[in-house]
Amino acid sequence: MDLTASGARAVPATTSGARGLAAASFVLAGTLLSLTGLTWDIQWHDDVGPDTFFTLPHLFLYSGSAVAGIASLLVVLKTTAATRKGQHVDPIVGGRAVGVFGRTFAAPVGYLVSGTGAAMFLLYGLWDQWWHSLYGFDAVISSPPHIGLLLSVTVTMVGAVMVFAVARGERWGKVGLIGSLAVLTGFSMVTVIGLSEIDAGIVNTVVVGTAFFSVLTVIMGAEVIGRPGGAFGVALSLAAIQAVFWWFSPWAAETYAGMVGLPLRDNIDGVPDMPAMMPMSLILVAAAVELVRRFGTGRAMAVLGATVGGLIVTAAQQVQRAWIYGANLPPASSMIATIVAGGVFGALSGFLGWRFGVMLRQLAPSKENSDA
Repeated sequence: MDLTASGARAVPATTSGARGLAAASFVLAGTLLSLTGLTWDIQWHDDVGPDTFFTLPHLFLYSGSAVAGIASLLVVLKTTAATRKGQHVDPIVGGRAVGVFGRTFAAPVGYLVSGTGAAMFLLYGLWDQWWHSLYGFDAVISSPPHIGLLLSVTVTMVGAVMVFAVARGERWGKVGLIGSLAVLTGFSMVTVIGLSEIDAGIVNTVVVGTAFFSVLTVIMGAEVIGRPGGAFGVALSLAAIQAVFWWFSPWAAETYAGMVGLPLRDNIDGVPDMPAMMPMSLILVAAAVELVRRFGTGRAMAVLGATVGGLIVTAAQQVQRAWIYGANLPPASSMIATIVAGGVFGALSGFLGWRFGVMLRQLAPSKENSDA
């Protein structure tokens, strides 16, 4: 990869309004399709049972990566053609173009990341199909091809965040950035399940992981937007996604089971699995972050706000789970240890969120950077 593919050519600092909106919208729509397919698939496994490769939830999941991947590929091909002709390439469309395979292709950096994630998803999808053909079905989310699929979709979602961060000077860029961060947050609630394999004694590693990733994206939203409301935007967008999926997940699983003639399990609890993983306390975290930012910005303030956020999420998440599932609260020693760990990892997420926010701001065209 050559980072100077378009660096030798002077690029005007002006932006062009809605230019880049169409492609960015398709990438975001693709990630939403993938998130919808995943929450549907998880609910299916819990309420109905094992599945085969060709099911509607899987098709939603795969079509989401296909939509994002095709949109990214078209942008890369268009940018490559313009670069070869010596035409101006507007950096608001996914960021500065970088060389791929020498200078064979010129790819805006945001679309390079989202397209790479989609290509990885295709490879892991072929592996998943082989897995299904070998074993017939799989009943767990932690199979090797599923881990690869989840990670590749996450890469695509990171690319979507980058694409919109480039255009944060435009209204659609801000809205898309907040939406893409919320989608990434929701999707990360599944990947943190893998932390349950870590033996941390009385500390609930899944709860701590939930706090880390959710606070991280809230801090990123606040830092990249750079104005009051960024943290609230991410939290409210995730709340909207959670509310919609709370209704959709059980309904879709039951309706699809009826369509294919399969019964529901006898012991289903009626809880929407994936929405129940999403923290309901994120609005409180956003309020804490916005309050801290009133007294100053920068790394120290980001760490302070995120530390408070980590404490809030780890405390509230344990109560949330007990309330939703009608279970008892964990022992006091476990709750306190988990909350303390949440504060520590919250501080880490604050530092990383501030750092990633600075990096995302640097993706924007130079004029927009100078205005910030």
